[in-house]
Amino acid sequence: MEYAKMRAIAEELDAWSERLEGSWSVEIGPSGPLLAMRWPSLRRHRLLRRVRDQLDQQVRATHPGCVCVNGPEIEHPAMGRMRRPDVVVIPEALLDEEGFAVDAAQVLAVVEVLSPNPHPGFGEKLDDHPAMGIAHYMIVDPRTGTGEVHSDPVKGRYAHTEPYVFGDSVASGPWMVKTSEFRRYGKGD
Repeated sequence: MEYAKMRAIAEELDAWSERLEGSWSVEIGPSGPLLAMRWPSLRRHRLLRRVRDQLDQQVRATHPGCVCVNGPEIEHPAMGRMRRPDVVVIPEALLDEEGFAVDAAQVLAVVEVLSPNPHPGFGEKLDDHPAMGIAHYMIVDPRTGTGEVHSDPVKGRYAHTEPYVFGDSVASGPWMVKTSEFRRYGKGD
């Protein structure tokens, strides 16, 4: 199916999801448009804020004119993909454009904080992000207190993967993320 048709279906699903209970997200994966429930955990929102704030301060210094924000959609029409990462690093000027999505070629990095129950298509993103040319992909998993930083996309795959545990200072591209204040789901610490 051509991307314009998939995009139209995704927009219809998004409008339809507003009538549903809960919080929903629409993306376009390898099988086409998909609707997934979001898990609005307070701890997850706090982690997103911690990552975004740390990266935003550094991004402004290393890449003037760029910002780290909670995710606009990113799309790659030639691949037939549209994703909604939790956090993206992009040129700030893109936020003044019309529309809802950012061209994946403009994205410097993405971050995903896994929900307590991530949707089944989550693993596909590890294929989609490098194929879209996104240089840095950080995964934060509060279920296990671990994560991974992927970098250097080559032939549709990331050439480097660095695992970490909560408490580590993690390099993601030219930036450092301190995970010492990250908290696991269901843990009192």
